[in-house]
Amino acid sequence: MWHSYASGMNLFRSVQAVASASGDGAVDWNAVTDAAKASTAPGDVSLSDAQRRGYATDVRDARDRVRTVADLEFDVPDTIEIQHRHHWVDANVDTFRRVLEPLETETMTAFPGIARTVNTGTLAFMLTYLAKNVLGQYDPLLLAGEDDPDHALYFVHPNIENVAAELDVDAPRFRRWIAFHEVTHAAEFGAAPWLSDYLEERVETGLEDLSGGELTSGGFSTSEFRELNAAMTVVEGYAELLMDHAFDDEYADLRRKVDERRGGRGPLAKLTRRLLGLGLKRKQYERGKAFFEAVADDRGLAAAGRVWDGPEYLPTDDEIEDPAAWLARVDA
Repeated sequence: MWHSYASGMNLFRSVQAVASASGDGAVDWNAVTDAAKASTAPGDVSLSDAQRRGYATDVRDARDRVRTVADLEFDVPDTIEIQHRHHWVDANVDTFRRVLEPLETETMTAFPGIARTVNTGTLAFMLTYLAKNVLGQYDPLLLAGEDDPDHALYFVHPNIENVAAELDVDAPRFRRWIAFHEVTHAAEFGAAPWLSDYLEERVETGLEDLSGGELTSGGFSTSEFRELNAAMTVVEGYAELLMDHAFDDEYADLRRKVDERRGGRGPLAKLTRRLLGLGLKRKQYERGKAFFEAVADDRGLAAAGRVWDGPEYLPTDDEIEDPAAWLARVDA
């Protein structure tokens, strides 16, 4: 009874925050934060000594294993946070705000108040869903200011514990798997100092297209979207390749159970994932992994790592489907 009452009050506070959205911009970011937090229990981050040591050991071991396997020199971020869901909302509201800032200077509609409420509600809904589901996050802090750190690594501890229990898997093992995956992303950005700027440029150009009214069916211009999608496919696929070689345990059961959990959700959750583009991210994993497996099988892991030698070494969208064509080009 109490749980139902509390959930209802949280929902009321969330709707109230969205409905009271104000200000001059396209989004009331304070209302976004308030609504997302009102809809999401923060969760517990009172770690035991063993859990605290476990996170530190997992990140350190992942760094050392990935360095050895991939022959890449990189370091993990200075900022490593064990977060609850409200911490994660705060960090990602800042990211969303930076990324969407170019759009906020545009005239919204003839009814800016209504548009602001809709925009605020949409972003609050997105952040609420993600805050309840994100396990770990490597954040290169795209479009960050000069005073911000270069990158950060977050673990949403309540979500890791909840999902491990839901999947009936060993929580420390599951946590270690998440840590290894996020550290592989740190390795990619560490091995390719140009990668953050490359992604930023495509995001900024795409947002300029949006704010300038040069919309395509997908929002971004076709060329920018294809380049950004290809780059993110490489990022996700190479991380999967490194996981296969660096993780010190079999994890097919973890991947299978996580995929079954996604597939077993109801129609609303599936629609939400589609609206948030999470299906696209899954496709990026699959396409990228198939590309790198083909390259590594043919030429070895070192050849796969050539994608980080410079932006010109990134495979095009077409080459991701034809690894032999990419190898022929970079070997020419």
